[in-house]
Amino acid sequence: MRITYDKEADAAYIYIKYPIKKGEAKKTIPTDAGPIFDFDKKSKLLGIEILDASKVLNKKFLKEAKRID
Repeated sequence: MRITYDKEADAAYIYIKYPIKKGEAKKTIPTDAGPIFDFDKKSKLLGIEILDASKVLNKKFLKEAKRID
């Protein structure tokens, strides 16, 4: 598992599979609660995007994530 954080976009991405190859995510499902789930063609979870991450995730968790500039 790998976690990245884009401070400018305030978005975190939790990779269940890393790396995700270009075009591998075949289905993206947003939720009312906020997270966005990416699945492959066999409906296997690849990763989870969390918007407004600084508001919903622990600061220590974000500090330890790989920064994207």
